[in-house]
Amino acid sequence: MNRKLTPPRPSTPRKVSIKQSMMVLVIGTSCLASAGQDEYLAGYLIVPTGERVDKAFNGGFSMYVPAWPLLRHYPGHRFQTGLPGTWMFAQYDGAAPKDMYSDVEGGLGWWTDTRFPTETPKFIMGGVGPNFSEIANGPAHGAGSWEDPHGLYGVAQLSPWLLFPIDGLNLKQRVRGELFGYGYLPLPLAEAKKTTQGQEVPTGNNCWTLFLNTNNFKGPVAFFTPYFWSHAGVKERRLAGQMLDTRPMDPNMQIQMETQYIPCRVAKDAKGQAYARISPTSFPRNFGDRSALVHQSTSYTKQALWDAVDSWFSGGPSSSGQINPAGTKLRTFPGNGYATWELRTPGANGKEEKVPLDWKSFASPTAIDPHTYGYQWNFTTTEKSAGGLATLPEYFKLDQGNNKNKPRWIPVAAAQVPAETGLQKLKWDRPIEDRQPPYDTPDNKATTWKKPGPVAGPFKAHLGDGSVVTYYWYRFADQPALLNADLSDAERERMQARVEKLHRNWPKNRDYLAPPSFGKLANLDPAQIVKPPKGLEVGYVPIATRQEMEPIHQK
Repeated sequence: MNRKLTPPRPSTPRKVSIKQSMMVLVIGTSCLASAGQDEYLAGYLIVPTGERVDKAFNGGFSMYVPAWPLLRHYPGHRFQTGLPGTWMFAQYDGAAPKDMYSDVEGGLGWWTDTRFPTETPKFIMGGVGPNFSEIANGPAHGAGSWEDPHGLYGVAQLSPWLLFPIDGLNLKQRVRGELFGYGYLPLPLAEAKKTTQGQEVPTGNNCWTLFLNTNNFKGPVAFFTPYFWSHAGVKERRLAGQMLDTRPMDPNMQIQMETQYIPCRVAKDAKGQAYARISPTSFPRNFGDRSALVHQSTSYTKQALWDAVDSWFSGGPSSSGQINPAGTKLRTFPGNGYATWELRTPGANGKEEKVPLDWKSFASPTAIDPHTYGYQWNFTTTEKSAGGLATLPEYFKLDQGNNKNKPRWIPVAAAQVPAETGLQKLKWDRPIEDRQPPYDTPDNKATTWKKPGPVAGPFKAHLGDGSVVTYYWYRFADQPALLNADLSDAERERMQARVEKLHRNWPKNRDYLAPPSFGKLANLDPAQIVKPPKGLEVGYVPIATRQEMEPIHQK
């Protein structure tokens, strides 16, 4: 899994995201048959929140966002966009460290390095080390190579019931706006210590754990190892004690939908008037004819979960894992908001020209209720599509503006676009691309993948994205991520004992996060829901070791 990381680019109004910085050398073409490679739609949907949350609510967050096919047809490996999500930064008592960007982002979406994409989004964890020096997306998925890993060992598997594919967690195909609940809460699985890699650099005990609430799986899935964050302090002592292994999170997270590439085509008629057509782009009609995009954004104190679990691990009464309502704070949405979506085309002297869409002409931000943010659509220009979707206008005309207004792209009907532009003849079919290479993990018997190695396998999971995952069962403490987390045998064994308590007492079919107040929950791809082999029900976890396209069977 060789990656090429592009330098961070500043963006307005947000700092650079992982989605801008993770690039891969992809085999095959990413060009649409009819669309210009340098003409595309990009921008943000800004989701303002109400009053600021008290800094005491720094013990995790959760939210519900819908999962849906943003584009009618997957347009190739240049496609990159997230669905609504957030950026979880560390909280500081004073000023944050200078010249240091680090957070947890990821979420639902599509990325240029998604090897087995479909129209259905996937989920990645998106842990970012200082200034993108390391990236951890899930177990065995991150930046660097196995010879020089930069985050490949950053996430440890926790659930014995949910397999996390290397290419990202799959949802069941053909989702249409069902709600996907997720968040991160710290669990005291590890012990804080004063040294890291033998240096006087502390490693904290925050194991930031991904919790899901879906229709067919609920509960904790995987966590960032504290070492993923702390070892930055070995390289730069100024960062010691400044990362998320020791620091709480800032509860006032921004929520946005970040889009980096949707294909479009621009053409002019004989008079020089510019028109554009974008690939059919849709949003879910999951609240009547409105789109509910963010629901129950919640911040937590450590009273929500940490305190009860920590007491349990110290000999106290068992914890059910359910969130204590006394430690929760629901954020509100005032209902305003705006979009920065713009068409980007090649300009003079190689400079990119950026002209915004007249978003307000077809969409109005709204607070569906105090804890739900969404959009109301103007159905004179927006289509009520099959499958419970609202499809945005496809055709636009360039309004050059005047002294009061800047240029903008305004929606028009297809019949208003001159045939000479050729835009109506465009076909947005999925391009034919070469088969993607498999994800592999080390096969050398001397590596931590083989020594001490798995206790059962191999097993196969055939996913709805057309790939097949090979996985094995490892004893929790012997999984490669923990063998590469600067832990002694005794430290790993104490973690093992704690996780065995969780496996015995925290099932996959009860609520941990508070359920949503409306709508249906999305389903994960059922092929990822696994059953531990007999005798391995407690203290063992499934680890993906290879993911590849389903073989082509010759007749």
